[in-house]
Amino acid sequence: MKNRNFFIGLFFCLLPGMGSGYANGDQDPVITLSLRNVVDLAITQSSSVRYVQNRNVNYYWRWRNFQTTFRPELTLSGDLPNYVHSTTPVTQPDGSIQFRQVSNAFATAMLSLNQSIPQLGTSIYAATSVFRAQDFNNKTIDFSGSPFMVGFRQPVFAYNWMKWARKTEPLVYGESEREFIESIERISYTAMKRFFRYLRVKTDYTLAENNLKNSLDNMKIAELKSQLGTISENDYSRVKLSVLNARKALNTAEMNLKNADFELKSYIGLDQDEKLELLLPLEMVLFEIDPDKALGEAKANRKETLRFERRLIEAEGQLVQAKRSNGLSATLTGSYGLSNQATDILGIYEQPEKQRMLRLSLSVPVLDWGRSASKVKMAESRKELVVYDVQQEMSDFDREVIVQVEQFSLLKDQLNTAREADKVAENGYLISLKKFQNGEISITELNISLSERESAKRDYIRSLETYWEAYYNLRILTLYDFETMEKIWYINPMLSGEN
Repeated sequence: MKNRNFFIGLFFCLLPGMGSGYANGDQDPVITLSLRNVVDLAITQSSSVRYVQNRNVNYYWRWRNFQTTFRPELTLSGDLPNYVHSTTPVTQPDGSIQFRQVSNAFATAMLSLNQSIPQLGTSIYAATSVFRAQDFNNKTIDFSGSPFMVGFRQPVFAYNWMKWARKTEPLVYGESEREFIESIERISYTAMKRFFRYLRVKTDYTLAENNLKNSLDNMKIAELKSQLGTISENDYSRVKLSVLNARKALNTAEMNLKNADFELKSYIGLDQDEKLELLLPLEMVLFEIDPDKALGEAKANRKETLRFERRLIEAEGQLVQAKRSNGLSATLTGSYGLSNQATDILGIYEQPEKQRMLRLSLSVPVLDWGRSASKVKMAESRKELVVYDVQQEMSDFDREVIVQVEQFSLLKDQLNTAREADKVAENGYLISLKKFQNGEISITELNISLSERESAKRDYIRSLETYWEAYYNLRILTLYDFETMEKIWYINPMLSGEN
């Protein structure tokens, strides 16, 4: 399984492919980044990844809290002190009431061990307790307590929430783990998109720079031809207009480049003063992918599989809850132990007497005007709707994976065609430029060649972006790396000490 530990230092994150150089006469350092460098920076130091990590931590502690729910719990409780000094009505043996001043201090303590049995919905306990009462008016101290007592509480014909929670909570935690991995992959995808946006804008900027340079060169030649009378007034005006258009395009490209530069640096956590140089990601691996293998990995690794299962279980549980609350409900409670009273605390434990209790509480709806029956019908309808939705979403999920695999398989020809078209258009433009400068073609023909060159260059960049979009989409949909044939896995550094 592929582990990409978030504790990897920045130095190692940026190798290989990241370097630094100097521009503008060794004045401004330039950081050279590949696509892999940008992705690694995004998943190690971006604000997005910190949010994802914290959300994963929240689910982790929810799971840990749930695990403790059904473990034994030892509790010490009591009142110390509980002092009362007041005038209190006291009932006399003949039934009359007299007001007496009382001054008492009470202290209680209980140590109990509680345990739930989720399979049955039963709660059991074992406890020991002591009670101390001091009467300051009569100057007496009395003790009572239970040296030992065990008891239980058993709902009868009731909805057992513990049983259903034990089915759904592990699925919720499993979903959160898979969602964490998927979220990291989505961050990688977003970093890739910002990387290519920068590349596209930088390509436009470079083309605009070259076009302005060539237009200025053409303008010099046109001015010379105008002096010699070998160029028409119409062609001269068009050359002049091309210079103005080139300046306008360069200004627009420069503004777009600043925006793309800011967005990329902000997302991957780099200082805005850093100067970047991005490398074209040409290390494409056009491997063959078995659709059945991709679908199998998607079902095994994605959170949707667990989510579908959880939703069906929750719908079934809600139906059971509606049915169980529709009729007789009862709770059986019982206890057995020893109790005693004495004038000193040790006397409680000398020859204590038995103490028993058994109680069955019942509740039977006699007339509810069909409310219980309607709740059951609603739960049944809700369950059928959930089953239908899950089946439809499962079908859509399978289709999405298959379509992505098919699209990835069609990229090879598209990439090769775009690469060749870029080379042909570049050579064609250079030839046309030379012919125009030699007076062999008009400015109109040169502009056509220029437009073809820019279009081919942009198409090539877009073809590269399409490949990497498909590559990262495939990783997101399957959480599987088909390049290394391993499951994708990440370690949350905020939980590395907990696991």
